[in-house]
Amino acid sequence: MSKQLTIIKRHALRWLLSLIILLFFILHTIGAIDPKWDTINPLERKAYDIRLNLTMPQTLDPRIVIIDIDEQSLSEMGRWPWNRSVMAHLIYQLFDTYQIDVLGMDVMFAESDNSSGLKKLQTLAQGRLKDEPVFLSTLTSLEKILDYDKMFAQSMQNRRIVLGYAFNTEKEKNNETGQLPVPTFTHEEIQSYDLTPRESFGFVANLPIFQTSAMTAGHFDLFLDPDGIVRRIPMFYSYKGQLYESFSLAVARIALGLPPVELDLYIEGGKFHLENLLIADHKIPVDKHLQTLVPYRGQGGSLGNSFTYVSATDIWHGRVKNSLVLKDKIVLLGTSAAGIQDLYNTSVQNLHPGVEIHANLISGILNNQMMSTLPPDNMLEIFLLIVIGIVMMSLLPLLSPLTATVATLALSGFVISFNLFIWNEQHSVLPLATTLLLILTQFIFNMSYGYVIESRNKRHLTNVFGQYVPPELVDEMNKNLGKQFSIEGESRNMTVLFSDVRGFTSISEKLDPKELSELMNEYLTPMTRTIHEYRGTIDKYMGDAIMAFWGAPLSDRQHARHAIDAAMEMVKYLDKMRSIFRAKGWPEIRVGIGLNTGVMSVGNMGSQFRMAYTVLGDAVNLGSRLEGITKQYSVQIIVSETTKEAVPEYLFRELDHVKVKGKDQPVAIFEPIGLHEQIDDSILAEIDEYKQALDDYRHQRWEIAKKQFDELQKKYPNRFLYTIYAKRVTYFMENPPGDKWDGVYTFTTK
Repeated sequence: MSKQLTIIKRHALRWLLSLIILLFFILHTIGAIDPKWDTINPLERKAYDIRLNLTMPQTLDPRIVIIDIDEQSLSEMGRWPWNRSVMAHLIYQLFDTYQIDVLGMDVMFAESDNSSGLKKLQTLAQGRLKDEPVFLSTLTSLEKILDYDKMFAQSMQNRRIVLGYAFNTEKEKNNETGQLPVPTFTHEEIQSYDLTPRESFGFVANLPIFQTSAMTAGHFDLFLDPDGIVRRIPMFYSYKGQLYESFSLAVARIALGLPPVELDLYIEGGKFHLENLLIADHKIPVDKHLQTLVPYRGQGGSLGNSFTYVSATDIWHGRVKNSLVLKDKIVLLGTSAAGIQDLYNTSVQNLHPGVEIHANLISGILNNQMMSTLPPDNMLEIFLLIVIGIVMMSLLPLLSPLTATVATLALSGFVISFNLFIWNEQHSVLPLATTLLLILTQFIFNMSYGYVIESRNKRHLTNVFGQYVPPELVDEMNKNLGKQFSIEGESRNMTVLFSDVRGFTSISEKLDPKELSELMNEYLTPMTRTIHEYRGTIDKYMGDAIMAFWGAPLSDRQHARHAIDAAMEMVKYLDKMRSIFRAKGWPEIRVGIGLNTGVMSVGNMGSQFRMAYTVLGDAVNLGSRLEGITKQYSVQIIVSETTKEAVPEYLFRELDHVKVKGKDQPVAIFEPIGLHEQIDDSILAEIDEYKQALDDYRHQRWEIAKKQFDELQKKYPNRFLYTIYAKRVTYFMENPPGDKWDGVYTFTTK
């Protein structure tokens, strides 16, 4: 019992804060959080998009064909809008030639077509030509072929045609243009229901002559979510208290035989609330604004895989050979041409043709598989949040970080699987982002709480030892507290660096102890910082010398590259420091740096009195020897062949084949020049000349080599390397080394 009380006291504050987090998510779910502070709904919309893209059928619906006013149509038939005689011929072609079933026109005809010139002729007939019988007689016969609006209206009569129009949702745009169709529901029919449809204040509709000729019309207004994406369409708009159906709903009803729209209502709180629209045996779930989610089938446009696209110009000219593509089909006339501006951002694609959005909705209605959204106060989501919140706040404080992570991932996987089950089997959109965010927030909070409150020993270890060993080693010790003082030795492929100040003895003789101490601090601090920035570990300081290595305690696949980068940066920084040193009256500092890559022993080594995390081995000794011979070649950095091979992105100048003191096998040594892409052509030309001279030297072509090295000395007088080889060639010309000479130079000192 006392143990349980101890656990409760220990975690009481943690549980209380976890409960507050859970309460926040519940308040968000029921809509009690101010929308302006809402950061979850944008994530919820993205989660919806991801699920939609993962579950789209991406198959062709052969029942619906889109007649596309595309770029080809505009090129062949002129810019939009076309005159009404062209539109009339298009309708005749669709119904009489290709025998389509239903035509939905995702375009609007709100103005008269005067392009034929008939109106001007009629003005003349009422004016100065009113007494010209021949003119009047001719005009009477011409009116039949020049009244394009009448021709267009006649082409629509007695055909299953749906027109489109648009509502204005801004109060200041309350104009009324054209004629609306008969409302689906009057104010009297719906006044007793608790409905909140989107309200409009004006409209732009088709001319009365067209509205009365077509079978019906529907609004083609889309709804943009706050992120500008079309995910849903209002099935009805309210205008002056009456409900008008959408374009896609009107087309679907005609295709189904024009059944009436019925309201699927339920009673709550003494009021009738709408849940679904019913068309015969087809159900359309709607939200509180009478909107429904668009069931996108796949990518849009003529290159998509959802609907067949036919160019309008091919229909008009009768160039569609396979009439079965159109026979008895639902046809939607719309546009994918960018200039007509009927392209929208959707959940599945940017610049999705508006006409195809309606096609997706019609297809979903006919398939009777529309997605429904749960109301904000749905108890299923609230129940899930409560269960998940209680489980996590109860278990996470008792689990280790690794176990807690695994449990959190497993719980997230279960939530996602359950959500997809509801999506696929119930065709319902259960919010996902809210639940996953609760899981993530609870996990982060509990892990952070455990770190801040319960990791004092680890932080103390960092504070005590962080100034002596690299941060990476401290982190490793924190993760393995049981091994913090017994880091066992192991063999690794690593890179070691040795750096030494040239002529340090003479420098120290010129300064008093205080100045010397200040100089060394000014020098060692930026050098150390540079090594750490490139992931190096400082092994030790030996007076003015620095020993560092890469590849331990943490593995580093690019240890050789990082070591060379650090060495190059150290040299650059010293160049910048010279002016500072001169200003203080200090001598300039130059260094020699040796780098070698190879297998080394690394670990805690020393005695029972003192331990050090260090590296040992033949590869380490070679790095030290390379630093020692930098002054022989008057270069600041020398690397071994193994280091060079590990960093192919760098350009190197081969210096020599040498035997260093203590090693019998010769090694090739190199000077790093820089990254290949940063080297200019003049340096490349110099290195090519040098390579040729070096080749002649090693093949004992002394006369040619002498001439080449003399030429290099003249061109590059500051390059001491060429002087070295020029002297060697002169010596060998007088003292030939013989046929067995291998070109190796042996050093007898460190």
